[in-house]
Amino acid sequence: MLRFLTLAFCAVFAATTLAAEIGDDGLHKASWMRDTFKDLSEDLEEANAEGKRLMIIVEQRGCIYCKKMHEEVFSVPEVSDYIEENFFVVQINMFGDVEVTDFDGTTMAEKDMVKRWGALFTPSIYFFPTEVADDAMATQAAAANMPGAFGKWTTLNMLTWVFEEGYNSDEPFQKYHARKFTEQKG
Repeated sequence: MLRFLTLAFCAVFAATTLAAEIGDDGLHKASWMRDTFKDLSEDLEEANAEGKRLMIIVEQRGCIYCKKMHEEVFSVPEVSDYIEENFFVVQINMFGDVEVTDFDGTTMAEKDMVKRWGALFTPSIYFFPTEVADDAMATQAAAANMPGAFGKWTTLNMLTWVFEEGYNSDEPFQKYHARKFTEQKG
């Protein structure tokens, strides 16, 4: 009986430690997310100054796929450490009212900007090169986009491919991921 209670306590404790923190806006919060003025040009400049890549993550309250990413993928130390070390992450609320300034200078509420970008799924993650033209809209400037929830290896390989500027090589992400996945599992 004591063994059963100990196992039950451990299971409950493990489940509560994996639960992602939820902010006042109903979105998951991670320690590696930045609280900025959401001026993408400024965010890119700051990311570059830190030697990191700009990553925008669009999420919404109650999103089961956002929850999956935060609780099952972003919580994996290998993934969270890689993000913390290499990415400057800004969260956008799909239905939020905070103003966002796009690279081209257009300023509007998060919900309107997300609509302008044509983002239909959450999470939608946009990764940016180190240089973006002043007249570019974020979705046009993105080096890569990851729409939806993916597992640990796909996510980690996408992060690595973006950070290493794999999009500038002859190896598309799908081939890179297949090669890396084989190496990681082998």
